[in-house]
Amino acid sequence: HAGRLGLAIADKPDSQDICFVPNGNYADIVRKLRPEGVVPGEIMHMNGRVLGEHQGVIHFTVGQRRGLNIGGGDPLYVIKLDPENARVIVGPRDALLEDQVVLREVNWLGHGSLPEAGLEVQVKLRSLQPLVPATIRPLPDGVMVNLHESQAGVSPGQACVFYDGERVLGGGWIVKKDPGVLAAWDSAPE
Repeated sequence: HAGRLGLAIADKPDSQDICFVPNGNYADIVRKLRPEGVVPGEIMHMNGRVLGEHQGVIHFTVGQRRGLNIGGGDPLYVIKLDPENARVIVGPRDALLEDQVVLREVNWLGHGSLPEAGLEVQVKLRSLQPLVPATIRPLPDGVMVNLHESQAGVSPGQACVFYDGERVLGGGWIVKKDPGVLAAWDSAPE
């Protein structure tokens, strides 16, 4: 659209990085704002076995496989970050799979309100991920996303955006799972 409108920005390359961070070094910014994020700690398998050490949880993201520096064996992925205990929890790819996602601070752009019975949509959980089918339904303080196929790398703090074809219907912020909310979803009438 920028090219069609003759805007100078049309020729600017896309950016997937944080544009306001000098030299793209986000770790320096996080180090200033959240010093606990650079505390060295353990890299621990989800079974409780310590596999190595790290120089701060800010250097990792859920779903990451490269750069763990724990060597050999089956491929391991970051399953969870535990900044309070300075731990990076790793495990097999299957441990990353999620089929239900809870969102808060939802911005709904669709017509009317989200139907109580749910709505079939396509969702995007990561910026470079293809759209995946899901059913969304309102919660008292957010939205429940029921993915039709489990997805890896669903991470609290990331955005989830709903689409109807190419039209954006809305989105919200992924939050940690609350077992009570998931039980309510599972027992709700279809």
